[in-house]
Amino acid sequence: MSTTLYRKWRSQNFEEIIGQEHVTRTLRNALREGRLAHAYLFSGPRGTGKTSTARILAKALNCTADEAARPCNQCAHCTAISEGRFVDLIEIDAASNNSVDDVRELRDKVNFRPADGEVKIYIIDEVHMLSGAAFNALLKTLEEPPDYVRFILATTEPHKIPATVLSRCQRFDFRRIPVAEIAGHLRHIVNEEQRQAEDEALTAIARSAQGCMRDAVSLLDQMISSSVDVVTFEQVQEALGAVSMQHVAAFVDALADQNVPGGLALIHGLIASGASLSEFCRQVIEHLRGVLVQALTHDPSLLAELPAESRALMERQANRMSSARILFAIRRFTTALQEMKGEFQPQLPLEMALIESIEGPPVVAAPAAVQSQPAQAKSPAAQANAHHVVQQGGAQSKAARTDDSIGTPAAPIDEQAVEQLRLRMRDFLKLVKTRCGIQVQGYLNSWRDIAIAGDRAAFALGNNEFSLQMLTKPETQALVEGVLSEFLGTPFTVEFQIGDRARLAMAVNAAPASGPRTGPDPLVEFAVSELHAEVKPGKSEKGK
Repeated sequence: MSTTLYRKWRSQNFEEIIGQEHVTRTLRNALREGRLAHAYLFSGPRGTGKTSTARILAKALNCTADEAARPCNQCAHCTAISEGRFVDLIEIDAASNNSVDDVRELRDKVNFRPADGEVKIYIIDEVHMLSGAAFNALLKTLEEPPDYVRFILATTEPHKIPATVLSRCQRFDFRRIPVAEIAGHLRHIVNEEQRQAEDEALTAIARSAQGCMRDAVSLLDQMISSSVDVVTFEQVQEALGAVSMQHVAAFVDALADQNVPGGLALIHGLIASGASLSEFCRQVIEHLRGVLVQALTHDPSLLAELPAESRALMERQANRMSSARILFAIRRFTTALQEMKGEFQPQLPLEMALIESIEGPPVVAAPAAVQSQPAQAKSPAAQANAHHVVQQGGAQSKAARTDDSIGTPAAPIDEQAVEQLRLRMRDFLKLVKTRCGIQVQGYLNSWRDIAIAGDRAAFALGNNEFSLQMLTKPETQALVEGVLSEFLGTPFTVEFQIGDRARLAMAVNAAPASGPRTGPDPLVEFAVSELHAEVKPGKSEKGK
């Protein structure tokens, strides 16, 4: 039975680890000087070499060759580790062995000396999956293991590991591997396998892997299996469900030219051809990122991994759109990508993102309270802001729009307009409930203060850590930003903070006239009013 390429070409020594020189250099120096730690934590994205590096370190610790040649991959110990039959290398999958009983069993076996080698190695993969009790059971052994034992913990989510465990390990962060290095390694594999592949195809595979070497080699294996003679760029695009760069460039051209019919026609053409709209949306976001980089820097070297013609095209498109408009389009298409999952009509979020990126976000008319106030009672800034909002509330002709008016942040909102936003918070929260759901509305109900500066807004949430944790999730924060942008009629970024006072540089705060909100917990009020909950007195209140 044939072996898959990613297993066949797994790195066998430190020199073969791609893109992690900062890790391999440190480990080799520690081996040479005899300064190895008793526990290591390898963290980083999947497929970047964590487990391979752990096995290579295990080889080096047990290799019988000269110190300078370790690991030699020829001695009995190195061969046994490569073939997966070395009894003193114990690999544990924490995803399926995560209970306290599993760790207690491991702890009991640690005291047995190595059977064949000099050092006993425990590799615990996906260690963040261990339960809290299991971590506690591991602590003492991890801090003071026997001299002949080394622990190597591997994880893709280091933030889930307790600080007490982190403090007992030397941590190495594995990085996403650059596209050029992945493509170079793929070319080496193709040549060694005596196959042929187009350079453009290998680059496309490397880009789709997003820094993960294992994903790249697996996709190359699939392409080699399905190709007759040569792995072509078109074959890779078909396998990925990707769209040709010409279609992506034409779509961004339609965006730059404010050509809604042309952009919609491209989307419907993709639907007819059976292309993956989510993959197309990712390509558009990636292309717009390149355009934004060029618009801000005009430095082609920052996009060195792209073909020269692609960089030149992005430079031309950057000259036709303002950076604020490009940034708004990136945010809007990122939101559309999230909305496409499970959508009844997956093309609808993409079409809406195109239209809003060209026409601008929906604008809500100014509140009646602002419009009805006497002109002399308003400051000049308030009059200009109210006039701006009311004027944008009407229909706009395409001829009347300028490029910089789409997605350009409004001037900082003055005190009076910010106060009106505070007074309309009930309407805003109703819109949040409609767009984002009742849970997000509940989290926002704990707001204490608002601050606005330019195109930024900050919500202070008092001491409600739970609401902060929920609202700062990227997908939730993007939804709230979209609703606030719709409500105020201009693109906004949102920050959530702990405290009774929102803080932004050059901000206007929307504090209530009587100071920060006080009184009953807003989440309790929300549960009573919206979820029809009932507040029952506690024991101390019953005795009064």
